[in-house]
Amino acid sequence: MKLTLRTLAALAVLSVSSCQAPNSIPLDEAGIIPIPRSVTSKSGAFELNSESSIQLIGAGGDLTRVGNFLAEKLRPATGYAIPVSAEKGDLILELTGGEASEKYGIEITDDGVRITSTSAAGLYYGTQTLIKALPVEIENSSVVDTDWTIGNGKIEDEPEFAYRGAMLDVARHFISVEDVKHYIDQMGSLKYNYLHLHLSDDQGWRIEIKSWPKLTEIGGKTEVGGTEGGFYTQAEYTDIVKYAADRFMTVVPEIDMPGHTNAALAAYAELNPGVNLPDGDFATMTEGKIDFDILDKNPEPAEIYTGIEVGFSTFATNKEITYTFVEDVIRELVELTPGPYIHIGGDESHVTEKDDYIYFVERVQGIVTKHGKTSIGWDEIATAKLAPGSVAQFWALEENAKLAKEQGNQIVMSPAKRAYLDMQYDSTSKLGLHWAAYIELDDSYNWDPATYADGINKTDILGVEAPLWTETITNRADIEYMAFPRLAALAEVAWSSNERRNWESFQKRIAQQGKRWDINGIGFYRSPKVNW
Repeated sequence: MKLTLRTLAALAVLSVSSCQAPNSIPLDEAGIIPIPRSVTSKSGAFELNSESSIQLIGAGGDLTRVGNFLAEKLRPATGYAIPVSAEKGDLILELTGGEASEKYGIEITDDGVRITSTSAAGLYYGTQTLIKALPVEIENSSVVDTDWTIGNGKIEDEPEFAYRGAMLDVARHFISVEDVKHYIDQMGSLKYNYLHLHLSDDQGWRIEIKSWPKLTEIGGKTEVGGTEGGFYTQAEYTDIVKYAADRFMTVVPEIDMPGHTNAALAAYAELNPGVNLPDGDFATMTEGKIDFDILDKNPEPAEIYTGIEVGFSTFATNKEITYTFVEDVIRELVELTPGPYIHIGGDESHVTEKDDYIYFVERVQGIVTKHGKTSIGWDEIATAKLAPGSVAQFWALEENAKLAKEQGNQIVMSPAKRAYLDMQYDSTSKLGLHWAAYIELDDSYNWDPATYADGINKTDILGVEAPLWTETITNRADIEYMAFPRLAALAEVAWSSNERRNWESFQKRIAQQGKRWDINGIGFYRSPKVNW
């Protein structure tokens, strides 16, 4: 029988097609965010099936936890049992030898998937990548009839920056434990590894301090707008810390000081040097004469404050009771916080004289160091002498970031014009502020931390953080609308190299991520910059 060239070509196409599992997407076209360092596609695909199982190679509770996490993510939509054991499986999680790092590798063949790393955290990040390489229907909480395929290939990946953070301001409006955990879940899927909790401000004190109980009894009872506030008991805070740690995320607690302290000054008159004395109107603050010596006479408590002005409060930086208070708070926080950092705030302390501010920042860093932790503070702290290892968080002034660098200290990059998630998308945004800028999705994405500020290079940078302030944000729906999709853009800024990042590629991948958010009921902002 004679075969024409056209017939032979058709047979060749059929042969290649038969090697591909149905509906498989090439690995390098999968909607993976953050984009990995290297993705190589090959012909063929792996198909998850009812006999699939997870094999753990290595030892330790963290490895088991990662295996169970992956199984729990795969079971609802597939309906498959996906057992986890040390026995043979087609989904292999392997802890390899070597110095622990967040680097991971994935190899996908017709026969299975192998994820390798020297750490459980690296394996966890690998599972997050694997999930995003699967069809978006994997996000469903009930069984979906589809082909669970992943294109064959190889991924090599590691983060660009060690610190990849997001901040929740739970002080202006209190955010429930349940909603914080929900945010942690979304952060984890994007490979963030630090959750910064802004626990105190003029409008509210949100963490129980047993040695100073009125901080929450008085300072925690309201919030911006005058609605009921709230606070975390130490048990609830510990629960958040553990929930984050189970997702390889470290909590950084912040007590903002010496400014942004009205809630503490309302709780304890003996701390108040004349700030915001009562006039009966909680929505306004009363300009008073700041006099630290009032503490030695007959101090009055500040009035509770429910507005959004900043810069009017301060501790009395030359009084020992101030440092007794600070040490008690830091001591109790340290006992609850296994991570290395305590955030001491330090921003917008406009009524604190410069010399008083410098003295305070230097002394408080010493208290933090005494209790075995490292200080982080907003970039203003670099106007003082920084302790070895202290980190300046750049949000406003490049000159402050340079001061930190000149002292040999590292910087977390949170430029308000790029990274602040509470900034409005545009003039029609229903939530947020715009004092720094309007920040559309492409504004969040198209910047390089290593070149953003003159004189600040990659070696000076510890990482990137995306703060979400809550003056206008009251609930989970508000958080989702303001954070997503920009939190994903900033995740890629923090994880992926500038050379790998590309706006046109991100536009396509974020559209796929949007389908995942839709399935999960996350009410994200549908930027006109993307074809959703």
